[in-house]
Amino acid sequence: MTADAALKQEIRDREADLAPDLESQITELGRRARAAATVLARTPAEQKNRALLAAAAAIRSDAGMILRANGRDMEAARARGMTGALLDRLELTPARVEAMAAGLEQIAALPDPVGRTLAEWQQPSGLRIARVSVPLGVIGIIYESRPNVTADAGGLCLKAGNAAILRGGSESFHSSGAILACLQRGLAEAGLPEAAIQRPETTDRAAVGHLLRLHQYLDVIVPRGGRGLIERVMNESRVPVLAHLDGLVHTYLHAAADPEKARAIAVNAKLRRVGICGATETLLVDRTVAARLLPPILADLAAGGCELRGDAAVQALDSRVVPATDADWDTEYLAPILSIRTVEGLDEALAHIARHGSHHTDCIVTEDAAAAERFLAEVDSAIVLHNASTQFADGGEFGMGAEIGIATGRLHARGPVGAEQLTSYKYLVRGSGQTRP
Repeated sequence: MTADAALKQEIRDREADLAPDLESQITELGRRARAAATVLARTPAEQKNRALLAAAAAIRSDAGMILRANGRDMEAARARGMTGALLDRLELTPARVEAMAAGLEQIAALPDPVGRTLAEWQQPSGLRIARVSVPLGVIGIIYESRPNVTADAGGLCLKAGNAAILRGGSESFHSSGAILACLQRGLAEAGLPEAAIQRPETTDRAAVGHLLRLHQYLDVIVPRGGRGLIERVMNESRVPVLAHLDGLVHTYLHAAADPEKARAIAVNAKLRRVGICGATETLLVDRTVAARLLPPILADLAAGGCELRGDAAVQALDSRVVPATDADWDTEYLAPILSIRTVEGLDEALAHIARHGSHHTDCIVTEDAAAAERFLAEVDSAIVLHNASTQFADGGEFGMGAEIGIATGRLHARGPVGAEQLTSYKYLVRGSGQTRP
């Protein structure tokens, strides 16, 4: 039996145990998670941090096991024809395993987001009122191929006093399972319920549908993945959704851009990692400086294996640029492909981003402070940068330790969703016998 056939058989065996009543199995996960959330809501910061540090130590000690599990997932993915950026998102390396452990340690070092007094005041009635942060409760997280999300999401939910039900993609089933085992070991060592972080032990897609209907136990669903997954969750969920939409990200080279900064930022924003949501997909450049700024950038991008698609003005600068179509301005490639357009100044750049962007991340490169401030104020995206690569659109780079995703909506949380964003609040009202007239 081949390794791929053995993998498929193991998954079938696991699913056979759940098949008689998958819905009741998911419901039981929810029941256990709710009980664990009740414990976590009153767990002191020191105990949560102890669990996070123990989980980080377990990831380091079991790095070999995690990498072997990932090897099985990678082998199966290649057998199914997965290539390029998708394989990169799935692959774990020793450095990426270490980054997961370090990320958990960084989360542990953050201030406890639970129990903070956000505001307090006294009314003329004598009532003393305080608004205090509390956990959201039970969070369902549905994600695709990146197994490191298991550590990031589990760690952030724990830090914020929430229980988590994780549903990773089938392609990372073994990797995510090995990482989850380390998280649960950390919970056990700290005396916390292992049900605080769980997952359905199946790759059956029906599990997602059951989670989306688990409103009696789940308080919020966080989807992280491609447009198809996000749209399904938003259309079907009976649980509130904290959406992470696609990253149709722009970098705009203004007429007053410094050429060296423009070159370094544009190339890094596209090519550092092409498969992440913060990768630039469209490069805009002022027409008046295109001939001066673009040639070295195009050369660097082409040397890095990037396919270039541009308008007529860009094509005239480099024979490797193929014509861009209307669809290119609305495409999140997640691949070494870049669309490039010349614009007639800041107004046209802003109009292009407003029409084609996804409200995720956008950048301006300029030495003109007034133009930069206008761009920062008028671009309606969760993250707006000046003179910095869009690849910084990441909770770790924002000092959050890690993130569950980049929320592109306007309600509750926006931008990187870290531990603080996984809390709500309640009002504590203290009186001395007052009655209302």
